[in-house]
Amino acid sequence: MKVTDICRDKGITTAAFYSWKRKYGGMDAQQLKELKSLQEENQRLKQMYADLSLDHRILKDIIEKKL
Repeated sequence: MKVTDICRDKGITTAAFYSWKRKYGGMDAQQLKELKSLQEENQRLKQMYADLSLDHRILKDIIEKKL
């Protein structure tokens, strides 16, 4: 199949196709699964950090108001 046909079938642009090909082209299925897993873990850790940072800010504000 031609690239344009694949893109039309999947509903993506040819620029997106080539961008993904450049980014993921040399990886096999196992590497892609590991990458996805690491990205999900990274997202969870970022969310945990944001939550803890917010909690820290709230507690710090409470302590400052009491003093």
